[in-house]
Amino acid sequence: MTALNTPYTDTPLRQHFGDRRGEFQATNDTWTEKAPTKSKKTRYLVIGALILAILIGVGVALGVVLSKKNSSSSSSSSSVVNETDSNDPSSFEKDSRLKQSFYGIAYTPAGSQYPACGNSLDDVITDIQLLSQLTTRIRLYGADCNQSALVLEAIEQTKVNMSVVIANYPIATDDGAAYERQALVIEDALTTYGTLFAILQLRTDNIIGVTVGNEFILDYLDDNGATDPNSDVGNTGAEILLGFINDTKTMLSNMSISLQVGNADAGSYFNDLVLEDVDYGMANVHPWFANVSVDDAAGWTWLFFQDNDVELAESLSNNPSMSIAETGWPTNSTDAGNESNGPSTATEANLQTFLDTFVCQANANGTEYYFFEAFDEVWKLEEFGGVEGYWGLFYSNKTLKDITIPDCSS
Repeated sequence: MTALNTPYTDTPLRQHFGDRRGEFQATNDTWTEKAPTKSKKTRYLVIGALILAILIGVGVALGVVLSKKNSSSSSSSSSVVNETDSNDPSSFEKDSRLKQSFYGIAYTPAGSQYPACGNSLDDVITDIQLLSQLTTRIRLYGADCNQSALVLEAIEQTKVNMSVVIANYPIATDDGAAYERQALVIEDALTTYGTLFAILQLRTDNIIGVTVGNEFILDYLDDNGATDPNSDVGNTGAEILLGFINDTKTMLSNMSISLQVGNADAGSYFNDLVLEDVDYGMANVHPWFANVSVDDAAGWTWLFFQDNDVELAESLSNNPSMSIAETGWPTNSTDAGNESNGPSTATEANLQTFLDTFVCQANANGTEYYFFEAFDEVWKLEEFGGVEGYWGLFYSNKTLKDITIPDCSS
């Protein structure tokens, strides 16, 4: 079964292989035991010579962000989140159905597909108001359409406890154009929300790290008819990706910002050279695309992650920290042919089963994960069909699906 999913911007259609298709392992109960965890370095070092430039940049960047807010209001803010003070996004009523139980959630602001770029600060504020009731961490996929700054500005305005993994989504076939475009807006966002807040000692933990690439090696292998991430073809793709990763490190160094740099890929498609050069790896691990039943999905996800990603990282000299970048369960399909993965179907009841068997257990054993995903995405339904747009905890109109959020601390 071929499954297609593109969670961000203008990248080509791509396959999900966070599953090692056809090589399934039996689940066991050991996944609920405590797993080792690592601390993450998120402290920023700032040199005084940047202060004046930063303050100037702040005015420019905030002007751009706030102009977006004024020019594009959210039609959903008043209906899904009740703000008790219309002039203060931090004053909003909490939804008793939402529990801050998730380690993290995968998120892309609606309208962040380049070059259309129809996102807005008001919409992102609503999203952060909702997501802050579910988690203290979110991960982005890329930086097009100013989404890094929009998210960080929304966190500031809502005053919630939220950190974000910002990202650059490069592609291998455009001579670095997508990477360079996103690197510029990331630099602007870090100038405003990273360096300035470090100087003022305000909310310096809002940025967890910068992820460069999402399934880059998988896509490169697929485009070149190969399957082994450590083959000559895989290493050629890695050389391209490492150029982007090291350029990001240089950018951060030039800004005197100490921030982790990582990479995300399908769970069995990490290239060793790439992992050896990053601080962290994020693995997409999807039981749905592995044709695993929903009853076995939680245990299978943990076992796959441990056997393929954690063990690989531990075998490398730098031992990068590893997390699950994507895992979840779809709730619908645009056609009957894709509504089942074989043993189980795409339904809200099965999403509930996966929530009930994965979230609290993963929290208890120390597994770091980003649940896929925050909201259903209409553009995926229109472009790809199947289950691709139906992975959200919320519908695309930001209302909660017919599910009960597990109640456990992350």
